[in-house]
Amino acid sequence: MKRDSLGFWMVAALVMGNMVGSGVFLLPSTLAAFGGLSLAGWGVSALGATCLALVFARLARIQPAAGGPYAYTRTAFGDLPAFLVAWGYWISVWSTTAALAVAGVGYLDPFFPSLVRTPALAAILAIGMVWMLILVNIAGVRRAGQVQVVTTALKMLPLAVVGIGGLLFLAPEHFATSASSVGDVAGQVTQTATLTLWAFLGLETATIPAEHVANPGRTIPRATIAGTLMAAGVYIISTVGVMSLVPPETLATTTAPFADGARALFGSTAANLVAVGAAISCFGALNGWTLIVGQLPLAVARDGLFPKAFTRVSARGLPVTAMLVSGVLASALIAMNYTRGLVELFTFIILLSTLSTLVPYVFSALAVFRIADPAAPGRLPAMAKAIAGAAFTYGLWAIGGAGAETVYWGFLLLLAGLPVFVWVTRERI
Repeated sequence: MKRDSLGFWMVAALVMGNMVGSGVFLLPSTLAAFGGLSLAGWGVSALGATCLALVFARLARIQPAAGGPYAYTRTAFGDLPAFLVAWGYWISVWSTTAALAVAGVGYLDPFFPSLVRTPALAAILAIGMVWMLILVNIAGVRRAGQVQVVTTALKMLPLAVVGIGGLLFLAPEHFATSASSVGDVAGQVTQTATLTLWAFLGLETATIPAEHVANPGRTIPRATIAGTLMAAGVYIISTVGVMSLVPPETLATTTAPFADGARALFGSTAANLVAVGAAISCFGALNGWTLIVGQLPLAVARDGLFPKAFTRVSARGLPVTAMLVSGVLASALIAMNYTRGLVELFTFIILLSTLSTLVPYVFSALAVFRIADPAAPGRLPAMAKAIAGAAFTYGLWAIGGAGAETVYWGFLLLLAGLPVFVWVTRERI
C-alpha cells in the first residue's frame, strides 16, 4: 500500500462520514408527523440507496478510475454529458462544504449563543472552518482519512446511544399515523422516502479519489456497500430511538431532537454532549467533502474538460489548486448570503446543490448498460440489469420528488456550465 493512500476503513469512513452529516440530527423532527410510516420511508430510501451503492460498486470494480460518476459517464456517453455531470456535481460539492460549515456553526449555539446569533461573526467562523479543513487535506489524503475515521466514530456515538436507549424504552403509542386509507399510506410513504433520501447523498464519494485508494478495484466496492448499509442501520435505529423517547407533539417542533432524546435518558449534560456530537458530525462530513472537492476537478481537468489550472498538484500529488479555488467559492457563497441567518442560509445552499447530486446517479445507473466487464465481455447478468434499472428508476423518482423549484435551479445551474465546456474544448473544433 502506498504511504499516502486510503485503506478500507478510511474509505468506508469517507462514505459514512459524507452521508451522516447534519441532516440526520434534524430529520426526526421532520418525520414526526408521519409516525410509524416514516420507518417505511426509511426502508424505501435504504433500498434505493443500496441499489445505487451496488451500481457504484460494480462500476468501481470494472473501472476504478478517479472521478467516480464523471468517469463512468464519460466512458459510457462521451464528453458533453460527462462535463455536465462533473460541472453540476463540482458546484454541488463546494456548495455542500459551505452548507456543512454553516450547519456546524449552528450546532455551537448552546455554547456560544452571542457568536452564532451574530450573522457576520457566524459567517467568519464558518469560513474559518472551511479553510482549516482545506489545510488538513493539503497535508495529505491519509491525514484527511485519519481525521475522517476519528470524526465518524465520534459522530456515531450519540446516534447509537440515543437510538439504543430509545429501543430499551420503546413507546408504540408514539408511532401512530394519521393515514386513513391505502392512498394516504402510499402518499405519506412517498413523502417520507423523499425526505429521507437526502441522508444518503454522498454514497458515491468513495469512487472519486480512486487513485489515492489502496487496491481500488477491491477496496472501493466493499467500502461503498459497507458504508451505505452501516449508515442505513444507524439512521433507522436512531430514528426509532428518538421517536420512542420524545412525544410526537414535542418532536414535531424541536430543533434538536437527539438532544431532547438524550435529555430524556440522562439529563441536560447529555443533551449538551449530543450538541457537540452534532457539531462533530458536520465537521467530519465537511472534511470528507473537502477531499472530494479537490479530487473531482483534478480528474476532469486531466481529461481536458476543465481548465488546465486544476491539473496542478503538490509534491504529494494533491490537487491544491482545485481545493483552494473551491475554498474561495465556498467562502464567497457564505459571505454573500450571511445576512439570511444560519437556518435560511443552510436551506438555500442545500437547495442549490441537491439536483446536481442526483443527476450523476441517473447517468451512472445507465452506464452499467454501456460499460463492459473485462471479465465477461458482451454479457450483462440479469441481476446487474435489474439493480441498475431499479437505481435509475429510484434516481428519476427522487429528482421528481425534489420539487419544481429545485429542478428549476438545478437545470439553470447545468446550462450555466455550457460556456465553460465550449471554452475548454475550443481547440478541438
